[in-house]
Amino acid sequence: MAENITSETIFNLQDRVAPLSILSLRGTEELGGKINGHLTEWARNSGWEQETFLIPVECPRFSSGDGKGIIKSSIRGDDLFILVDVGNYSCTYNMFGKENHMSPDDHFQDLKRIIQAAGGKAHRINVIMPMLFGSRQHRRNYRESLDCAVALQELAHMGVSNVITFDAHDARVQNAVPLMGFDNVIPSYQTLKALFHSYPDLIPDRRHMMVVSPDEGAMHRNMFYASVLGVDLGMFYKRRDYARVVNGRNPIVAHEYLGDSVEGKDVFIADDIISSGESMLDIAYELKKRKAHRIFAYATYAIFTNGLDSFDKAYEEGVISGVLGTNLTYRTEALRQREWFCEVDVSKYIAYFIAALNHDVSVSTIIDPHEKIRQLLAEKRKG
Repeated sequence: MAENITSETIFNLQDRVAPLSILSLRGTEELGGKINGHLTEWARNSGWEQETFLIPVECPRFSSGDGKGIIKSSIRGDDLFILVDVGNYSCTYNMFGKENHMSPDDHFQDLKRIIQAAGGKAHRINVIMPMLFGSRQHRRNYRESLDCAVALQELAHMGVSNVITFDAHDARVQNAVPLMGFDNVIPSYQTLKALFHSYPDLIPDRRHMMVVSPDEGAMHRNMFYASVLGVDLGMFYKRRDYARVVNGRNPIVAHEYLGDSVEGKDVFIADDIISSGESMLDIAYELKKRKAHRIFAYATYAIFTNGLDSFDKAYEEGVISGVLGTNLTYRTEALRQREWFCEVDVSKYIAYFIAALNHDVSVSTIIDPHEKIRQLLAEKRKG
């Protein structure tokens, strides 16, 4: 049965582990609402009514900045799924009369407050943290902290059974908590579906398309896309000045390209985060020098910390044809209205995951999207 999980059957496979409750923390209201919508629809299709799976929560602040977590309904014996977006910088609170924007640290503290508020009464606690807290600091080079590893250990000590994250910067951080459930999910099918829907004239074959990795760290995800699409793979590597340290890292001197010619081909570039976007744009300009046709950039987290002007300019100049990003973290309204931006909706994928875990069903077929991608490509080539 686990090999044929569908939205129509997942609520009928076997009894639930426990009553399902979703706690959507501040900044995740939109995504949580979409997830809840899928789950309530599937429950209704399976013959049992559930108005909502969402449990109201709040993390108010005192004027001194101290906070507390409040769960506004009973969760005794429930299978809790806590949704948190540590990258949402749009959330604010007042401290000593001044408005502060919530940092990843603030969001993580609120997560721990809600776990404390559950008071050990829940049947099981699962945390859905799409952007993994502290994950960009995934290894130690000097005398440095290892925030992500310590955070995962804190959650394990607080009784969290499972952590579900998406496209972790380095999934090996799970080694810090070998006895806790840790799923690193890659929304590759959802990304390709959105790409082909937004750009229906794309031809996924070796003559017309190519995948290029922006650096050696992103090779594994780009190798996957190149393999499932059946196209060639190229890569850039960052030549750095190891004699200097700027903002905590060695500055990039140049991006060097390795691979076959991109001339006349559409190029797809995948990475986990577009932060300032400088590296992605440098690579796009380099590819245009090599006469690439269209360039499509994808990042699971399109956060654009330095604004959108440079991407607006690249789009107007024909350097970038489109940028894809998921709804797993906060996107500004300005970004969502950009003509060159395409949003990848992952809410249904998360709903599948929640329903499977709540019914103790194997999630291996949900994590492995090969069959769905194969069907997608078959339909694309037939069309």
